[in-house]
Amino acid sequence: MMKMILETKRLQLREMTWADYEALSRILQDEEVMYAYEGAFSDEETRAWLEKQLRRYREDGIGLWAVVRKDTGDMIGQCGLTWQMWKERRLLEVGYLFERRHWHQGYATEAARACMDYAFQVLHADEVGSIIRDTNLLSQRVALRNGMVLQKEVWTKHYRGVDMPHYLYVKRRIDDAYQKE
Repeated sequence: MMKMILETKRLQLREMTWADYEALSRILQDEEVMYAYEGAFSDEETRAWLEKQLRRYREDGIGLWAVVRKDTGDMIGQCGLTWQMWKERRLLEVGYLFERRHWHQGYATEAARACMDYAFQVLHADEVGSIIRDTNLLSQRVALRNGMVLQKEVWTKHYRGVDMPHYLYVKRRIDDAYQKE
């Protein structure tokens, strides 16, 4: 059974299941979508990604969720909250990946904003971050549109044999209306 997490005007976010593997593959196995990861995932990497999300749901109660268009019922991306390391500290991160044909329609901004609301209102987080590769301008714009602030520090991650500088964008509870709770 699929567990619904939240809804927006156009989208539903729910836990992924193995029935979502084909839709997830269209995202993770697209070279252009996965450019920030240095290329598309193999079938094995895609299965491991889905297994990791299922484990996160069980262990953390959060993870990357399927993003489903209400009008079509199609899974068009994934967006959610995960625990990540930024240098030496643990950070609640909002992350998102969408099928390329659904880019530039506001879905990532809408879903990420809903996830941040969930983090502040349901999880009572003090801050939410997004760790974004320096070359990923689309994701940086989503973070800025959602009121996240670029931090001054840069961290270089080594992944798939490549050094990848990453920026940290952060939104804190005190940055907006969440302080009124």
